[in-house]
Amino acid sequence: MLIREELLQEHAAIADVTAKAFANMEHSDQTEPAIIARLREAGALSLSLVGIDRGDVVGHAAFSSVTIDEADQGWFGLGPVSVRPDRQRQGIGGLLIRRGLSELRARGAGGCVVLGDPAYYQRFGFENDEALRYVDAPSQFFMRLSFVDKVPAGRVRYHPAFGGDSGQ
Repeated sequence: MLIREELLQEHAAIADVTAKAFANMEHSDQTEPAIIARLREAGALSLSLVGIDRGDVVGHAAFSSVTIDEADQGWFGLGPVSVRPDRQRQGIGGLLIRRGLSELRARGAGGCVVLGDPAYYQRFGFENDEALRYVDAPSQFFMRLSFVDKVPAGRVRYHPAFGGDSGQ
């Protein structure tokens, strides 16, 4: 499995993998491929990693900057993360996430937030923090992983590409 940054010619494959990965997810509104495309078009896709196996894109992880109380504090949001359905539960998502978090640390990021299943994301060190608030979802599903000692507090907003109150 090769994990690396996306290439221009892989955009369609990333959209396809993402659409298929979220097709039967009850929490999804099926906009994940469009979110990635809007982030890319806005120059807001800070890190876009693909998992390549035998020349095929089998997974993808997106990272984009977030604001905390309307300020850029060097924090990022993880997501969407997708793995082709026939390759799920093989550790590909974990490889993409770990590589992305490592890359963010190397770039001097303050930390990363994620909206998702606590049972899954806690294995990477994510934890709930009532001081960081995201109003678009129940607090138990919003978690953070700090790379620094001093964790900021406030309202987190994702890029407007996500829609909703995420950035408006």
